[in-house]
Amino acid sequence: MLWRMLRQSWGRNLRRKALAVLTVFLASSLISALLAVSIDIGDKMSRELKSYGANILIEPAGQAALPALFSEQSNPLSGQDFLDEAELPNIKDIFWRNNIVGFAPMLGGEAMVDNQDVRILGTFFNQPVDVPDEEDYHTGQQTVSPYWQVTGAWPQEPAGDAPQALVGQALAKRHGWQTGDRLTLKAERGEQTVTISGVLSSGGDEDNQLVMPLSAVQSLLGLAGKVQAIRVSALTVPENELSRRAREDLDALNAEEYDLWYCTAYVSSIAHQLEEAISGAVVRPVWQVAASEGVVIDKIQLLLAVVTLAALAAAAMGIASLMTSSIMERAREIGLMKALGARQWQILLLFYLEAASSGLLGGAVGCIAGWGMAKAIGLMLFDAPLNFAWVVIPCVLVVAVLISLIGTWFPARRIARLYPVEVLYGR
Repeated sequence: MLWRMLRQSWGRNLRRKALAVLTVFLASSLISALLAVSIDIGDKMSRELKSYGANILIEPAGQAALPALFSEQSNPLSGQDFLDEAELPNIKDIFWRNNIVGFAPMLGGEAMVDNQDVRILGTFFNQPVDVPDEEDYHTGQQTVSPYWQVTGAWPQEPAGDAPQALVGQALAKRHGWQTGDRLTLKAERGEQTVTISGVLSSGGDEDNQLVMPLSAVQSLLGLAGKVQAIRVSALTVPENELSRRAREDLDALNAEEYDLWYCTAYVSSIAHQLEEAISGAVVRPVWQVAASEGVVIDKIQLLLAVVTLAALAAAAMGIASLMTSSIMERAREIGLMKALGARQWQILLLFYLEAASSGLLGGAVGCIAGWGMAKAIGLMLFDAPLNFAWVVIPCVLVVAVLISLIGTWFPARRIARLYPVEVLYGR
């Protein structure tokens, strides 16, 4: 009998039920899209924010301890202030290896060009690196420093007998160098001819340097297989209370907290693992970059949560309005059911089933629309579709049903106040 009455209710009040389904559909489509965006926004925004540059810096322990006490010529620890280039693949051999977007080693020094001192910097641009379990892996400044603007072409790698170089825009303007010029560099340990392939604008020290392939600078300076620092770009999650405690005092964490911290992609935990992988190194997060990522992502997710709550409230009020008018129109029907012996909970169950069925139908169609909206948002903001996690579907269906039930609960209380004799006599 209950299911027959439910079927008849849908047949008689199809227009009103369609409005209820439409209300739930609009809310569900927005909620499913926002949930999909919220789940994938972290990775997408983290990749977008990599345009700020590397968020982890690896330096030799001696250089980090004595950053400005000695110059390169007088530093008594000069023999120890280098990292071994052979250990670079270890960066991609940590627990969070898949979160390492790229890395770029650096080696700086001075050389003479036409009897003038010029600062030179050796690094990777798009260098192939032999990494375990990854074929054809390339990394360098093109990945780590996407904010570098090159007028011309990036130097070819691996560097051959005639390496190419980028000249900083300030240095190029000072000496009148242009793309295509050939320069002969002289240093204490060698001589090298390079061709300028492009002019670099970075907004940093590189604007006053000649940036070359790492192997060419190592040859000039007589430091084969040595690097002074490594910039690492890693995908991380925003910092929280646990990561801040670990940063202040790692030994203060108990075993459970340490495992949770170590197995979460905080910038501090990734830096700790890199320090374990590179011998004689001190690894420091670039907190200006890491902190900005966490703040931006947290605010975006807070905005999404506020919009979601607003959609829930609007949908619940719409359902409540529709159900209130439905109850008023069906007052005689409800009074007759009570007069014939229907119990209060049975009448309420009928209305709740009507609401739940509207919620399920609207929620199912809303999931499909939300999937399309999430794809469109990803294409508009990141030029790539967002991944739609399947866990969103049951969550949205449950939320849609809850919206319908909550919207029905308020007008359903009016049913208890209906007296059959008053309703049937039109009072």
